[in-house]
Amino acid sequence: MWLLRLLGALAVLAVVASSGPSPSPGPTVPPPDKASIFADLSAAELRAVRAFLLSRPELGLAPSRGEPLAKNTLFLVELLPPKKRAALRYLDQGGPRPRRQARAVVFFGGQAEPNVTEFAVGPLPRPRSYRPLRFKGGRAVPFAARPMTQLEYELLHRALAEALEPLDQLLRDATGFWYHNCSRRCLTFSDIAPRGLAPGERRSWLVLQRFVEGFFLHPVGLEVLVDHGDADPRRWAVRRLWYNGRYFSSPRELAESYERGTLAVARLPEPPARQLFSSYEPRGRFATGTPTDVHGAKVCEPQGRRYRLRGNLLEYGGWSLAFRLRSSAGLQLFDVRFDGERVAYEVSVQEAVAFYGGHTPAAMQTKYMDAGWGMGSVTYELARGIDCPETATYVDAHHLYDADGPVRFPRAICVFELPTGVPLRRHFDSDFQGGFHFYAGLEGHALVLRTTSTVYNYDYIWDFLLYPNGVMEAKVHATGFIHATFYTPQGRRYGSRVHSHLLGNLHTHLVHYKVDLDIAGTGNSFETMDVRFENISNPWSPGAR
Repeated sequence: MWLLRLLGALAVLAVVASSGPSPSPGPTVPPPDKASIFADLSAAELRAVRAFLLSRPELGLAPSRGEPLAKNTLFLVELLPPKKRAALRYLDQGGPRPRRQARAVVFFGGQAEPNVTEFAVGPLPRPRSYRPLRFKGGRAVPFAARPMTQLEYELLHRALAEALEPLDQLLRDATGFWYHNCSRRCLTFSDIAPRGLAPGERRSWLVLQRFVEGFFLHPVGLEVLVDHGDADPRRWAVRRLWYNGRYFSSPRELAESYERGTLAVARLPEPPARQLFSSYEPRGRFATGTPTDVHGAKVCEPQGRRYRLRGNLLEYGGWSLAFRLRSSAGLQLFDVRFDGERVAYEVSVQEAVAFYGGHTPAAMQTKYMDAGWGMGSVTYELARGIDCPETATYVDAHHLYDADGPVRFPRAICVFELPTGVPLRRHFDSDFQGGFHFYAGLEGHALVLRTTSTVYNYDYIWDFLLYPNGVMEAKVHATGFIHATFYTPQGRRYGSRVHSHLLGNLHTHLVHYKVDLDIAGTGNSFETMDVRFENISNPWSPGAR
């Protein structure tokens, strides 16, 4: 995982497209300056928050990069949205503009009782105060529950390289790759969560893989449980290992089993130089022989764009809304209106969870909660013509997540209008004599607001779709690579064999949204209704039912 974050941090070049000039909004649509109370923090605001917090001697903050691990660091800065009541007073009643504030997450690792604390910092753009954000029960978040950082991944890599030195010959013989003192033909690892079975633990199962394209699909049959809960990495230790169906208490025990010839070795074939099964290199042909090497259908705008984007205010037909890309979770919509009337105060992505089953310890343990992996901060550049149509408008994002300053993510969001391929409404009025009285129909279109989250192996594509008839749809697509484990015969109870040494594990995805509807005011309630049959007599034929 640490390699992915390192590579991801390098993907920071591109240009943002704008939607160009547009006419003034109608009287029922809030102007862009009102929508901006929900806008993400700018790069300048992120820098101001960081500089202010680092200037406070009582916090004792140090840069994120570089050792030691046991230090106080600023992990995350993002917008702290205004309270709903204050926002509505401003939007609807001409009240004062809510103070703009930031949410800052600090890892206090360099003190007697390490913890994770969240702060509200403001007012922006020139912060001068901060206060802790309290959770229900008033308990602090334990330091062991913090998300991983790039520094911890680097230290974990170093510890693993040292611990696996006794297994160097086994790994070379069985896989043709190695981990210790490696510069080519290297092994890497995937880590899973939760990191332990009890409160306060920080013990991660690491899945060893060949570092080739699509390395997620190249486990070598070795999984290692590393205890990295101590603030001093020198006290980290390997607690257990699993190799090809057997458990071992130490690397030395596994190495001795191999040297004695009592180990069932999983010898992996040499990976091909080209057309590796896990690569994205196009290959093969369909049996029909229809062309696949020419472009398919494309989206066009023959008379220009029919939507308007000004800052974080998006307008399309009867729709208007403010949006932001929250670093910790993803897309959020605020003040969603149709034909000038608010229908929702907030509709937002909150969490994506995946539960796995399997025979290997890593598969058994895997229960990902992706907001803990910075689901909103891994919004890498969208490819024009693939991730979004060539006609789309692109918007940059800035994140301050496990970094010593804001990082620009170019083309992180796109907006485009899409033909649905289905009429919005149609009717053919037949005269039942081979003719018709009339035909009427309306083309089907939708406006799409899109971003992606590359959370490790998964690429989530997040869409909000706005239809001209007042329908809004939230949609998520899961793509990328499957989270797979090493194949053993016992593993077939928990998945399907998808390659010679690879098991596709059974799993369940749960995606969580927050939906705050404000239809005809804020005093809404929610109830469910059941339908049941009522047995009554037919009014025009008594006795018949």
